[in-house]
Amino acid sequence: MKLDGVRVLDLSLFLPGPMLTLMMADHGADVIKVEPAGEGEPTRNLGAEKNGAAVWFRNTHRGKRSIQLDLKAQAGQAAFWALARDADVLIEAFRPGVVDRLGVGYDAVRAVNPRIVYCSISAFGQDGRYRVRPAHDLAVQALAGMVAQTEGFDGKPAPPGMAAADALSSLTALSGVLMALLRARETGVGDYVDVAMLDSLLAWTPNLTSRMFATGEPLIPKHERSFGGQAMNAIYETSDGQWIVLGGSEMKFARNLLEGLGRLDLLDYADLPPGPGQDPLRAFFRETFKTRTRAAWEMWFDGRDVCFAPVRTNTTARAGDVRL
Repeated sequence: MKLDGVRVLDLSLFLPGPMLTLMMADHGADVIKVEPAGEGEPTRNLGAEKNGAAVWFRNTHRGKRSIQLDLKAQAGQAAFWALARDADVLIEAFRPGVVDRLGVGYDAVRAVNPRIVYCSISAFGQDGRYRVRPAHDLAVQALAGMVAQTEGFDGKPAPPGMAAADALSSLTALSGVLMALLRARETGVGDYVDVAMLDSLLAWTPNLTSRMFATGEPLIPKHERSFGGQAMNAIYETSDGQWIVLGGSEMKFARNLLEGLGRLDLLDYADLPPGPGQDPLRAFFRETFKTRTRAAWEMWFDGRDVCFAPVRTNTTARAGDVRL
């Protein structure tokens, strides 16, 4: 296993930190979950359960060991330091300043373990005007402009379907930890990794925010390629009230689709910039896709070189479609 011999202390809760350490555990790291005394990891009892265990907890904590510690008590501190002296990585996701008040901040741990890679994940980072502002994923996505961009057909913002700020901060932190581990192995000196959820999310929006940064003009989601402004990259309703997506706007896909539908005369619209100029093509697709059921369109698209997919729900997705 790639991370055999790496010991990780995980003081984080919920999703970003636990997913980070899950990925490390999956590759052989010895992950010790440090849970709050009495309370434990909140996701142990959060959401749906299967075979007596919360699915959220099971899918973020497999392969880990666990201990409950009260870091405000002498016994808890003693147990923590016994673990910290031999750790390679420490992950925490408290609000900035909390670990220092508990006496387990980076400077304190580094003093007894100079090779420690210490990673802090927070909503807004360890400094700046928002540093102590409370926030979970949805609030971070709202501040990053992602909620406004997730505009429904009624023109109003909708909650994003995925905890993207959590996910991207987890991956950003993982990459930082692995790079710091590489340096620590070469030099014997650890590092401090400060990861902000907001920064991690914004870093992944160059395809969405380019117009704003280039011109200063606000985004109009329905005119943007990624949100339906491109006819070949949009969601369409079928005759049975189901939905399908076209998910690739390259001209070769537009040609293949319009040729199959007998409307190559509309091809030039697909080559226009996203926005109102593509309205005739979008209108044609809306009218056309409502003439058949989703299942019928799945059969029609089968074997055609077009980026197409049915919009499935939890009840229509098949277990065999996902590699577990």
